[in-house]
Amino acid sequence: MKTDFDVFIIGGGINGCGVARDAAGRGLKVGLAEMNDLASATSSASTKLFHGGLRYLEFFEFGLVRKALIEREVLLRNMPHISWPMRFVLPYHKDMRFENDTPTSKLLSTVMPWMKGRRPKWLIRLGLFMYDHLGGREILPGTATVDLTHGPEGAPLKDKFQQAYEYSDCWIEDSRLVVLNARDAELRGARIMTQTKVISATRVDDHWEIVTEHDGVEQTHTSRALVNAGGPWVENVVRNVTRLNSSEGVRLVRGSHIVTKKLFDHDKSYFFQGEDGRIIFAIPYETDFTLIGTTDAEHTDLSEKPYATDAEQDYLCAFATQYFEKPVTRDDVVWTYSGVRPLYDDGAKSATAATRDYVLSLDDKGAPLLNIFGGKITTYRKLAENAMKKLVPLIGGTAPWTHDAPLPGGDFPVDGRDKLVADLLTRFAFLTPKWALRLVRAYGTEAALMLGDANSPEDLGRDFGATLTEAEVKWLMTHEYARNAADVVWRRSKLGLRMTKEEIAALDAFMAA
Repeated sequence: MKTDFDVFIIGGGINGCGVARDAAGRGLKVGLAEMNDLASATSSASTKLFHGGLRYLEFFEFGLVRKALIEREVLLRNMPHISWPMRFVLPYHKDMRFENDTPTSKLLSTVMPWMKGRRPKWLIRLGLFMYDHLGGREILPGTATVDLTHGPEGAPLKDKFQQAYEYSDCWIEDSRLVVLNARDAELRGARIMTQTKVISATRVDDHWEIVTEHDGVEQTHTSRALVNAGGPWVENVVRNVTRLNSSEGVRLVRGSHIVTKKLFDHDKSYFFQGEDGRIIFAIPYETDFTLIGTTDAEHTDLSEKPYATDAEQDYLCAFATQYFEKPVTRDDVVWTYSGVRPLYDDGAKSATAATRDYVLSLDDKGAPLLNIFGGKITTYRKLAENAMKKLVPLIGGTAPWTHDAPLPGGDFPVDGRDKLVADLLTRFAFLTPKWALRLVRAYGTEAALMLGDANSPEDLGRDFGATLTEAEVKWLMTHEYARNAADVVWRRSKLGLRMTKEEIAALDAFMAA
């Protein structure tokens, strides 16, 4: 039977959109349905890092860390507009401690009981050495020692922190990563359906019949294979959409973040180790703010929207205050966000200890069903590639291709951002440097296409505030699936931090008209 699609994907987070892009680029007919906006759940609520996961070394997750470290530079090359290198400062103090249930802490408590759970300096240096060499580096600089008594890195910290280690990872605009994967999939022939809920999926002979609902209208699609990239809802899709049984599941872990007023005057981030063994990051955010996170808390009810609780906000403020000379208080918090991470349930005792690796479970008893459990943003491309490795023998498709394929707007060198900003300022003289940088960090080489033939701000139409213009909004609606103000100011950008409630309401009214 001829079907509408070769592959139909449920879920418009990073895993679903990554698989859609990979499959479409292999010449397959691809459909994707997302019940809300793209990246509306977990994929827009991360700590926004492409990283190997330094702390995962303590759980002996060497394979996961190596995969992620190798991927950092692959991804950086393919999307230098939305990802860039970042240096992390890890202050050292003798009272740094392990979390009690890590394999490393258990080992050291046996062979070095006199340490009483403290992280020795030599172990941190060993971990950073492994971090530098497990995955290979061509772009990112290696670890260095920092004297905190001199220089900007130590200025905002308490005097007891006199030495630190500095290592490399990468920043990523997480929700834009999702949207650009979806957009590239569509450019390669995929059909991306947002605000479209999958009601049911049923095996009929050698294919799937999928019923979707959009704006109250039901539609039936057929596909040779089905991919369940439901994220936190992956188990719900298995049981209530496909009505099948599975012994595999996910552990739902809530990660909350706070955004504060700017806490330090340099462009490096901090990796803080707590006396309770946990870690948090403090990261320069959107030029004028600092991002602090994350927490790890069990989240048992998906019907409850995740939010940063008062206890979590207090915890993050108190944690950061252990390091910063000036206390961080709730008065400094300007915004919070929280997401539920669907970690593969490997039976770990705590949320922190649960694996961040993914599991791809193929049910080929009839038309293929691939369920995706877990995963992390850094390994999304490899996850998609491995998903297709399982499906291609069953439904066909060409060879892997995404390793050297830039996302839309990412076709420029990793060190070429400043030139792109300068070229934009030359061509569109009415832009301010901050405005031009924002556009390049969002759209890369497509920023000029979005601005068109404009010779003045007025040529870009209505000004919604914070440099958001009618031309940009129309671009987002036409090319990036934006349907309302929240899509624009909290996922396609973070301009919600700078716009008033009245401005956001006016934008919503414009988009609804």
